[in-house]
Amino acid sequence: MAPLSEHKKTIGFALCGSFCTFRRVIPVIKTLADQYEVLPIMSPVAYETDTRFGAAADFRREIEEICRKPIIHTIPQAEPIGPKKLLDLLVIAPCTGNTLAKLAWGISDTAVTLAAKAHRRNLRPVVVAVSTNDGLTGNAKSIGTLLNTDGYFFVPFGQDDPMKKQASLVAQMEQIPETVAAALEGIQIQPLLQ
Repeated sequence: MAPLSEHKKTIGFALCGSFCTFRRVIPVIKTLADQYEVLPIMSPVAYETDTRFGAAADFRREIEEICRKPIIHTIPQAEPIGPKKLLDLLVIAPCTGNTLAKLAWGISDTAVTLAAKAHRRNLRPVVVAVSTNDGLTGNAKSIGTLLNTDGYFFVPFGQDDPMKKQASLVAQMEQIPETVAAALEGIQIQPLLQ
C-alpha cells in the first residue's frame, strides 16, 4: 500500500453489497479523493460478486484508479486500521442492513465491520449511508441503536420507493461529502430524514 499523505486527512471509504447504489457512490468517491486521501475498503460480497449492475472486476478497477490504492477486502488487511491509526474518518456507503445489524451488535466478521471496529477504538467518526430494503422493519432497531451511539453519523436518508417498497431506506449519497465535513467536526448534519 502506498504511504498516506501527511497533508490531507485520510478517509476510509467502505462499500457493502447494495450493488444498485454503486453507480451513485463512485462519483462521490471521486469528489472525496479531490479533497482527502481515500483508502478503499470492500466487503467480500461487494469485492467478489458480479451482478446485473456490473462486473466486480470493473468496479474494483475503477475504485482503485480513483483512490490510487489497492482495496482492503480481507480481515487481515483491515486489522491495522486501528493500531496504526490509518483513518481520520470512515465512510460506509452503501451500508446494507446486514452491515447495520453487525455494527449495532459489535460483530466484526468482514473487512468493513472490522475496519469500523478497528477505527472506532481510536474514537474517530464513522459516517453511515444506509441502503436497505428493511430499514423501517427488521433494521429499524439497528438504525436506532447506531443513531444513539457516539461516533456514528448518518448521511440524510429517506424512503426510496414508498409505494412499492414501503420499508426500504436509502441515503442521499450526494450528501456524503457534506456529512463527512460535518462529522469531522463532531456534527450530525440536518435534516436527517429526507
